[in-house]
Amino acid sequence: MSARVLATMALISACSAWGTANLSRDCCRSSRKVHLHGGPAPVRRFLPELIKLVWDGKINPGKVFDLTLPLDQVAEGYRAMDERRAIKTLLRP
Repeated sequence: MSARVLATMALISACSAWGTANLSRDCCRSSRKVHLHGGPAPVRRFLPELIKLVWDGKINPGKVFDLTLPLDQVAEGYRAMDERRAIKTLLRP
């Protein structure tokens, strides 16, 4: 990744395989005038529309979820995501 001098880059949910620290160091190595800003995606703003699209069958969230568990195993779902054994967990009733 590269940026011009005096650039500002915004990363949404940048905590992926790259790792935030490595990404920051790589981007800013050549210039101290490059600023890197990051943060979580504004999920709440898009959630109502996305839920409607899922319920209407217009989008398939199955391409995002890589682990499916029953609702009573929610703690295991979070543990799997925390330990990087799963990207997203789908909980079923």
